[in-house]
Amino acid sequence: MDKKITLISGASRGIGRAIATRLAREQHFVMLLARNAEELSELEFEIDQAGGKSLSFPIDIASEKQVNETVDQILRDFGRIDSVINNAGIGIFKPADELAASDWDRVMEVNVKGSFLLSKAALPAMKKAGAGHIVGVASDVSKRTFATGSLYTASKYAQHAFFESLRREVRKLGIKVSVIYPGLVDTYFHDGPPGQAHRKGYLQPTDIADAVAYVLNAPPHVVVDELMLHPMIQEW
Repeated sequence: MDKKITLISGASRGIGRAIATRLAREQHFVMLLARNAEELSELEFEIDQAGGKSLSFPIDIASEKQVNETVDQILRDFGRIDSVINNAGIGIFKPADELAASDWDRVMEVNVKGSFLLSKAALPAMKKAGAGHIVGVASDVSKRTFATGSLYTASKYAQHAFFESLRREVRKLGIKVSVIYPGLVDTYFHDGPPGQAHRKGYLQPTDIADAVAYVLNAPPHVVVDELMLHPMIQEW
């Protein structure tokens, strides 16, 4: 197997889909993780028709059982994991006193716990190999805040802290940890479908895919710790 074995969470649409498509062109065997089985199946077909290799795994990234079973299956079939792209994420935006406890639980489960679970599941194999690359797709709001964003920004600050601490733990073991911090991206994450006129200047999912490919393709002696991207129209 000369292809790199790469796991991508939140792969069914938007940024995750763009990352999967880009890496499949770069000789990665992409493992597609998301909840929507139909969208994953469509993406798997598109990648395979284009000459790439992929497998889809419809799972809830916040379920420890499902994540562990999926990673165990991949390791049984392929024997290693080269890269993990933690991309799955959701957002709920309300004034703090209008947030329900269930809102808090779900956003933290997907954005923070999901990143933890998938990284944790892959780490033993990476440690054994003395190599591997864990990438987090976080957000520029990992380092700033905004009104009605208390829940989402808290989850992204937590992601940032998790990956930064993890980098300090595993760097000496030959494992890289990189984090991408995108600004505004034209995806379904915002109000309605992509392509709306008022989002003309936003980043595109392919821009984030390019950033992920860039950090993965760094020479073995180089780790890109952090990479922040903004559209020119966005004030930082």
